Amino acid sequence: MTENDTLFGKIIRREIPATIVYEDEHVLGFKDIAPQAPVHILFIPKQVLIPTLDDLQPEHAELVGRLVLAAAHYAREQGFAEDGYRVVMNCREHAGQTVFHIHLHLLAGTQLGRFGAPV
Repeated sequence: MTENDTLFGKIIRREIPATIVYEDEHVLGFKDIAPQAPVHILFIPKQVLIPTLDDLQPEHAELVGRLVLAAAHYAREQGFAEDGYRVVMNCREHAGQTVFHIHLHLLAGTQLGRFGAPV
């Protein structure tokens, strides 16, 4: 694993606690500590540290796909896929990124409002 001293790297290494709800060889999913919906799960790549979406390279396409597939699998497994869910990836501070390790937010469990309004 690439050296990763971010908060998420510490969660991957089990150095700090997290409520892990999904894990496979490539992806870890855990509950957000400040949920924005009744279901708010973060999906992160385990082996590669990529700080932002702008740092992605063509060889990372499969990894990003794995994040999306993991979120969809979790939504189906938990029974809320038919009602709907939202996936979001923030890039840099103005978009709300606070941990510089790419991650996908899965939000569900209620009717979500309009998306994209400025703060």
